[in-house]
Amino acid sequence: MNLMTDAIGSNGYFDARYTCDIDNSSPEIHWENPPPGTTGYALIAEDPDAPGGLFTHWVIYNIPAGVNHLPAGIPPQESLPNGIRQGTNSFGKLGYAGPCPPIGDRPHRYFFKLYALKALPTLPQRVQRDVFFKAIHPFILAEAFVVGLYKRTFQKTG
Repeated sequence: MNLMTDAIGSNGYFDARYTCDIDNSSPEIHWENPPPGTTGYALIAEDPDAPGGLFTHWVIYNIPAGVNHLPAGIPPQESLPNGIRQGTNSFGKLGYAGPCPPIGDRPHRYFFKLYALKALPTLPQRVQRDVFFKAIHPFILAEAFVVGLYKRTFQKTG
């Protein structure tokens, strides 16, 4: 299974439009070659280099097997028209929150991980990372990931 996003440039760095410094909107994500038996997907975006430890930027789940693309700019709502659901990020907010490391900190790594699932588990609304992983773990058939770096060199004004 292969995972791709327009958020990460050929230099390995995150496109600033998907961060707190510019738009803070979710990037376009697409994938191909799922394993046989896939009935759906789940995706998480995380920063393992955050000062307080692992920081979750996005939890998105109940992605049907026929879907292989998430468009850019998904709004922060619990359910999307096709049944896809979003959980709560480490800011305690629904949906995507872009990279936003402390100014002057070393570059942080941002992982997008897609899980192909043999069944879609029932998850509560606004699910958080730990409950999400506990529920999907028994159903994971395959995992694909991409990683990008981001370092803030300026402070957003306005």
